[in-house]
Amino acid sequence: MLFKKANILLFLFATLLAGGSIAMPHDTLRKSDSIRFADDPIAANLDSLSKLSFFEKGYDFVKSPTYHFSSDSIPWYSDKVINDRMAKLDANSPFDLVYNDVVKQYIEMYAVRKRNLTSRVLALSKLYFPMMEQTLDRYKMPLELKYLAVVESAMNPAACSKAGARGLWQFMYTTGKLYNLQVTSYVDDRNDPVKSTIAACQYLKFLHGMFNDWQLALAAYNCGPMEVSKAIRRSGGKMNFWEIRPYLPKETQGYVPAFIAVNYVMNYATSHNIYPGIPNATFFDIDTVCVHAELSFSQIATYLKVPYSEIAYLNPSYKLGVIPYSDEGCYTVCLPVSKIGSFVTNENAIYDLAKHDTISSQQMLALQQNMPDVEYHRVRRGEHLSTVANRYHCTVRELKEWNGLASADIHPGQHLMVYLNRKNYKDISSKKKGKSASKDYYIVQKGDTLWHISQSTGVPVATIKKLNNLSEKAKLSPGTKIKLASN
Repeated sequence: MLFKKANILLFLFATLLAGGSIAMPHDTLRKSDSIRFADDPIAANLDSLSKLSFFEKGYDFVKSPTYHFSSDSIPWYSDKVINDRMAKLDANSPFDLVYNDVVKQYIEMYAVRKRNLTSRVLALSKLYFPMMEQTLDRYKMPLELKYLAVVESAMNPAACSKAGARGLWQFMYTTGKLYNLQVTSYVDDRNDPVKSTIAACQYLKFLHGMFNDWQLALAAYNCGPMEVSKAIRRSGGKMNFWEIRPYLPKETQGYVPAFIAVNYVMNYATSHNIYPGIPNATFFDIDTVCVHAELSFSQIATYLKVPYSEIAYLNPSYKLGVIPYSDEGCYTVCLPVSKIGSFVTNENAIYDLAKHDTISSQQMLALQQNMPDVEYHRVRRGEHLSTVANRYHCTVRELKEWNGLASADIHPGQHLMVYLNRKNYKDISSKKKGKSASKDYYIVQKGDTLWHISQSTGVPVATIKKLNNLSEKAKLSPGTKIKLASN
């Protein structure tokens, strides 16, 4: 018996010396045993993106994923197995796809901690990757760059970062302008999947020409070429990402490792028991058509019998749900292939329908520009007016004015009205006060709410409620006289 045990130990030792891997009886890793990974900017960004309505409200384009294993049974592989897989990817890529402890942490993030998000990204890739590959091929760029959109936005064309970067490729306003991504009251090209992909190719090609290294080009895409140049100087002139990494901003330090990890996980997802959700729309299910007159999403939805949410999903660059018309260029609308023929055949009838609509898009635009952006803040325990004011970059005096507060006392659960566009609020408030200064009462019209009355009279909701002893959920009946000022 001792002799047999000794032989087994010698076999195991010889196998490890030869660099081989040993298959264990239960080759799975439960959630409780997974590698612990401290959160970082890349992971935090994914968390914020996963909370967007694009994922949570789940338009029928991405259905719930189905796994072949139970949710708490996740396949596990030795470092050697993953390293060998990465080597195969690296052999066919101009990127230096290395496997190390940093990359390992990001693989764990995508393959274990955020596997549901990875499943949805796999589904969305069926819609966006073919288009990205076509564009990258046209610019003679590495096709692996399509995975950068996963790191940037989790494949969400409506994504917006805290800094204001938008779209699949997360362009800032100024950088987007450099690459012909126009932003108007109607359209934001940064949210257009095709136009933003073209701009990303042009920008990445410029960055690669500057550093002659794809890893450094990726780092520069994240933090800017000046930051990468500074890191190169501080490292003593090194031109390798891993050597200048300590001198880069924290987010950029994880950016390239995250890109490498995404390359691995997207290619070996099924090995990690991650399967794509089922997209009802893939790249080959949609097409675009030029629009020769101004149309709204609702008009198209009505005539073609397509859900409004589906049109909005496929056309994320139109900010007002309106496709404008211009003599200078052609605006397009993206629709299911099955509806393209119907649109082209009945194009004139659809335009005629739009002409008879009671509310024009110009009126919609004017309404949006004249209405101050309002947000309601729910007071949390321990908050004061000063902390709320700091959060929204306003003053305590403004908060009190907007909410009709006589003192600075607030309580948990209370809702405070916050005007995000102070200039519009002041302009409109002064006009309304001038018009309604002599009016002490307001007669409720059909469909009126306290908010509508406040907007039309310039009297804060809190003041109206106080003067009329109204509760939070008070119902207003047409014809009711609402007091606007104390006698």
